Amino acid sequence: MRQQQTSWVLFVFALLSLLSLSSAASPTSFCKCTCFGNSSIVALDAPVDPNKSPTKLPDLRERASKKTCNDCNRQFCLSYPFCKGEEEENVVTTCFQRDSAKDQAVVWIFILATVGLLSYAGVRPWIDTWAERARNRRTYIPVSNQGGQ
Repeated sequence: MRQQQTSWVLFVFALLSLLSLSSAASPTSFCKCTCFGNSSIVALDAPVDPNKSPTKLPDLRERASKKTCNDCNRQFCLSYPFCKGEEEENVVTTCFQRDSAKDQAVVWIFILATVGLLSYAGVRPWIDTWAERARNRRTYIPVSNQGGQ
């Protein structure tokens, strides 16, 4: 019984560790810019390359690591070469996220549960044999004294 409690405590600890790890990961946000009928997807947390964005470089560098979906606007898209020369009213922007912490947690829990169940199914014959032997050892069989008199 003590071993079973220890197993559950370890399982809960592992699950909580996994959840804290997945909640610490932030989802990646992307900005989809449509200019001249072509769409380009830009990661909002991507570092700014001075060779690729010719306008407002100091402002973009300062805010590069702090971008959110609020920064995915027409001016943001016009600062990239693929939209250079397009009129602001013709630019369409969409912000979306991929790989959220919730999605990662669900996938990892599923993988761990599947591996755990398959591992248990693989070692179950040995566990059953060991349990049967332990039960047989605990069985009390009295020895009679009457045979030697």
